[in-house]
Amino acid sequence: MKVAITYNIKVRDNTTGIEDYYAEFDDLETIMAIGSALSSRYEVVFIEADENAYNRLRKERPDIVFNIAEGIRGLYRESHIPAILELLGIPYTGSDPLTLAECLDKARCKEILSHHGIPTPAFAVIYDMNYTPVLPEYPLILKPLREGSSKGIRNSSLVFTEDEFLRECRRIFEVYNEPVLVEKFLKGREFTVSLIGNDDHIRVLPIIEIKFDELPEGSNPIYSYEAKWIWDTKEWPLNIFECPARLEPSLEKKIMDVSIKAFKALRCRDWCRIDIRLDENDEPNVLELNPLPGIIPDPRCNSCFSKAARTAGLSYEEMVNEILNCAMRRYNII
Repeated sequence: MKVAITYNIKVRDNTTGIEDYYAEFDDLETIMAIGSALSSRYEVVFIEADENAYNRLRKERPDIVFNIAEGIRGLYRESHIPAILELLGIPYTGSDPLTLAECLDKARCKEILSHHGIPTPAFAVIYDMNYTPVLPEYPLILKPLREGSSKGIRNSSLVFTEDEFLRECRRIFEVYNEPVLVEKFLKGREFTVSLIGNDDHIRVLPIIEIKFDELPEGSNPIYSYEAKWIWDTKEWPLNIFECPARLEPSLEKKIMDVSIKAFKALRCRDWCRIDIRLDENDEPNVLELNPLPGIIPDPRCNSCFSKAARTAGLSYEEMVNEILNCAMRRYNII
């Protein structure tokens, strides 16, 4: 059986002028580790998710694709490879184009969560500096509407005054040229939940808590770009994640239940990582869903899905193949 890996590789020589432009893309180390995990069982080919991907996929005709492609441009770039695969009739891992688009658009995702009665922080969307919707109460957190991997979320993104709010809006408009998601900031504990499976066979991996007191002194209690990519390095990792999180059984069940409900409400498939924060009543609120979570193989790196899988007793190879197996079962390949 031939398995293709579709990917976007992180560029070291960034000439875009935007520091975090390639933050969503994967390092060569991750791409090769996925290939190594699959190659003991399958023939593996690598297909970069660029403008030549369609022709490569037509030529290679893999039996199934392990998709980690983030897409190279456009508002709904994560949907491009899955849409091509559906056009060609090639099975693939992970969520379909609609789910990927909805999850990338944070406001649309939150609207769907709210429709299903799943708690999520109050929010508004700012489309330009002259647009003034009703905002939640301060403090607020501001994010680019359609980015992942903490792109655009800076330590300064948590705002307490109108001046700070206007400053952050301008920054996001100027750098990312897209609308601004404004959320009520919840002051409770934050968790990330990794899930593998489908339908009534969804496995929740050990829950991770983000320990903000481990950030540098004076930092805001948010998982910012600085926290994820600058302060936290392979050589000097922050001791920011506790896995498994220390939770009372009742709270653990609440977090697991709301995560599974969100997974199903957005019609995720095979795998996903969901970010959760507690409100003032210790009720879990869904911040966002990550249907293409990062899976860095190096244990020295704080890659949450990989960390949760290791804590569950899965090797990297077992984790990767279980994700593939979920897709194969869904397509009745096995």
